[in-house]
Amino acid sequence: MASERDLRILEAISDGCSNPQEIADRLNIKIEAVLSAAESLAESGLISVDKRVIERFSLTEEGRRYAHEGLPERRLIEMIGEGKPVSELQDPALKIAIGWARKKGWVRIDKGVLRPLGRPPEGEDEIALKMLLEGEKSRSELGSAIDLLIKRGLVAPERSKSWRYEITDAGKQVLSQSKEIISKTAGYGAAVTLVKEISQLTPDIIKSGAWREARFRPYNVRVPGETIYPGKIHPYRRLMDRMRRIMLEMGFTEIKGEIIQSSFWNFDALFQPQDHPAREMQDTFYLDSRAEIPDYRSVKEMHEHGGRIGSTGWGGVWDPEIARQEVLRTHTTAITIKYLADNPDPPVKAFCIDRVYRREAIDATHTPEFEQLEGVVMDRGVTFSNLLGILKEFYSKMGFEEVRFRPGYFPYTEPSVEPEVWIDGLGWVELGGAGVFRREVTAPFGIEHPVLAWGLGVSRLAMLRLGLKDLRLLYQPDIGWLRDTPVSVFRGV
Repeated sequence: MASERDLRILEAISDGCSNPQEIADRLNIKIEAVLSAAESLAESGLISVDKRVIERFSLTEEGRRYAHEGLPERRLIEMIGEGKPVSELQDPALKIAIGWARKKGWVRIDKGVLRPLGRPPEGEDEIALKMLLEGEKSRSELGSAIDLLIKRGLVAPERSKSWRYEITDAGKQVLSQSKEIISKTAGYGAAVTLVKEISQLTPDIIKSGAWREARFRPYNVRVPGETIYPGKIHPYRRLMDRMRRIMLEMGFTEIKGEIIQSSFWNFDALFQPQDHPAREMQDTFYLDSRAEIPDYRSVKEMHEHGGRIGSTGWGGVWDPEIARQEVLRTHTTAITIKYLADNPDPPVKAFCIDRVYRREAIDATHTPEFEQLEGVVMDRGVTFSNLLGILKEFYSKMGFEEVRFRPGYFPYTEPSVEPEVWIDGLGWVELGGAGVFRREVTAPFGIEHPVLAWGLGVSRLAMLRLGLKDLRLLYQPDIGWLRDTPVSVFRGV
């Protein structure tokens, strides 16, 4: 037996009301109530539902300006006439226009001169822009150029859902029978009281006793609810925030530094020889600028002769001009060594989690910029065993139950190890490097006590925690992946 509300909605649909808002306005009820009842009526076969996603497009502010003034590449064609040297087109907007004009086959560059290839006809994208000046349009009206306009940020898409209801033969029969029952009963002089259906039990219903004569609306738990996408922190950011909290909980102080560093702090202060392969252009982004560097005499002496600690140094001549070259930092160790130089007295417990830059070919496991976590401990009497204990505690807090260490080599630590964690399905996976700073690193800055140091690539750890096979997902605005990655992936980490 249909409820009173169902019959009213069914009657409204029979009278030609075909969408939820129209029915809600007619019956003075909430649209959510109409949608819920319609789902039930459709399941019972009393109505048919045509549900669609409507996509409409409108101009952005920049798109509206181009619709009036013309696309940059069209204005470029009008500007260059028979040809114009590219060197005279200094406006960044014009350089973008050159790219689009070449992509469309409108121009060519001949010995540094930009020349038009005839007078190009009006393109589909230009026609679509003019059409959108009249108001919102659908995809079918705008044609294939719409995706390009969206990519250029000139058009904004807007999606909305629509429902269209139509009563079925079964629905007409039920409606007819209910009206016939009402008519016959009314003919005997008695009013018909339909059983009221309750969807939510309230205190008033309980107190009044109305629930005794009411029928409770059943819930179909198998009907999918409306998908809601709440705001949440990016998974990669959540992971880095977790690592930061762990370090702070362990008593470390967070430090920051500049992205642009002198070669002195990035290489020389860490006792890397000036002819070390890591300094070559294929590994490092060099800048056309020079930096001021501190008093370098002790560093120069250490590199050339080994200072006064019994080291042999690297020999040769240490060049301060090479040390002044500025680079995009290749590691955050440049930040920690400078911090130690400014704070040579114990105790020091500091960490840095930030982005570094290296010249890498982009693929599934490499990018030219990535995040690195680095920590240092400097104090009286700290030992290599203390370092292993700190690392084991950190990885344990990150959710890795099995941690082991194997000997490794790094230019500025001795002894050195590579921490490894056990990953089901992968086995032992290396997650960074660690060691005790060599005296050649610490002595020039007056640091008299041992320095424990370690670093790890945050993105590699993120791939393991998130189950990724492609590092690039961490940096791409893939809305589908962001929505599908649950916050709970970091529980227990």
